[in-house]
Order: sequence, then structure tokens, then C-alpha cells
Amino acid sequence: MNASVVGRLTDQATFTAAARDSATPEWVRDHWETFEASMTGERDGSPFPCFFGAESVRQGDPLYTAVDSMSDPDALRQLGATLLEYLDTWESHSDRASLVAVFRPPTEPWTEREYHEALWNILQFLHVHDPEPWPAEIPTDTDHPKWEFSFGGEPMFPTCRAPFYEERQSRYSPVGLEITFQPRALFEKLNVTADHPTGEQARELIQRRLEEYDGVAPHRFLGDWGVEGDREWHQYMLPEDESLAPDSPPIHIARDHPKGEPIERPERELLA
Repeated sequence: MNASVVGRLTDQATFTAAARDSATPEWVRDHWETFEASMTGERDGSPFPCFFGAESVRQGDPLYTAVDSMSDPDALRQLGATLLEYLDTWESHSDRASLVAVFRPPTEPWTEREYHEALWNILQFLHVHDPEPWPAEIPTDTDHPKWEFSFGGEPMFPTCRAPFYEERQSRYSPVGLEITFQPRALFEKLNVTADHPTGEQARELIQRRLEEYDGVAPHRFLGDWGVEGDREWHQYMLPEDESLAPDSPPIHIARDHPKGEPIERPERELLA
């Protein structure tokens, strides 16, 4: 495997170069090609709905990592170390530097339910081995409007693309699971939170573009963090078939610390 991208934090230029290298695993190359094409291309004449995300990819802002398994503890521990390195360095790279994590696909096609289970198992593993306490300002009750996943002391929004999406092509990844991690601080820097006028305008524009791109009405679970009645966790992996999605997030959050053997923060510098 190409050690420069599997289990490592890389910039877009490095990830793109790896995708063109025959030594790179085919699933990594396929992830990049389909991700880049969907983010910067059009579907039936409609651009990708999240213009912030599309523009950031065009400008080379995101950081990337490839994860060798959706369940192996060593691979998930490495993902945690990469995520910690990302949190320590993203602001020095770009104000719009989200972390795109692409995962090795299963050997046989998975159901929607299996992808939901995989996502929450990954987030639970990261929480259990988080080296930092759960942020004091974030509730542990997942049914609270201000609950959101946190890691390394940072609240964040992990959003997924997966192969089971048929109607909502904006969430479709033909290869396998992709998780884009975005710290809340990133949204605050861009002034696109729900309590800012720019955020309200951005949300309205994105929802209009979603309907044009997907060809269906925006999902009923789309909402804003902290708004009564909305629950952000639904949006991490929007259900295509609600009967296959969890009714509540299958994750146990505890302030007791540490909860398991903590993931060590890497000492290496961001990107050689």
C-alpha cells in the first residue's frame, strides 16, 4: 500500500498524485476520481449543492486520509491519530480545510443498515479512545439540540457519502464509505452557522440546489445545530430508507475520562 495516503494525513495535491500512481490501492484511486468528479462537476446541468465544499475542492483546500478498514481497531486507531493531527493543523492549511476520510470498501455489497452501523461503530470507537475530555459545552444527551459528535476536545460535523444512495445523489459514493469531518470552528470562521445571516442565506441556497441536483425535495432531517426540534446527528448519514436507519444515535457518550486506551497524538509535522 502507498504509505503516503493510507493511514496518513495528506493535502489534496499529494492525494491526487497518489491516485495517479499504479502502486496506490485501486479503491483509493476510485474514491478520489468519483469524489472529485461529483464535487466539481454537474448532474443534469446542476452543480454540487454545497458551493462551499465544491469551491474548496477546486481550490485544493481539503485534507485527506485513506482508511484500510471500517472495523479493524488498528485502522480506526490510526484514523483517530490522523484526526488529531488534522485538528492541530487545519487552520494553518486553510480556513476551509475539512478532512475527507475514504474507507476500503467491503468485499461484498452492504445494505444501508450496515453502513449506518459502521458509521456509529467508528464514532463510538473514536469516543472511547479519545485522549481529550468531552467538551464541557456539549451535552452528552444525544437527544439535546446542541449535541454533536466531538473528538480531541473539538465539536465537529461528520457527514457521509455511501453507495446505498439512489435518489440523493449528493450523498452518493459508488466506491464505499466516505466521511468528511468539519470542526464547528470551521463553520464559525466562514460565518455560516444558524445564528448568522450569512448562514441562513447559505442554507436556503444549498437547499434550492439540493432539490435541483437530487431531483427530490430536501430531506426532512436537514436542520441546524442548536435549533429546537432539529437533531444534527440525523444529518451525519441521511437515511434513504428510514426503516433501515437508527431511531436514535447508537452511541454512548460519557464525560468520565479516559474511557479506553487513549489514542496518542502524532508528533510528526503536517505534510512533509
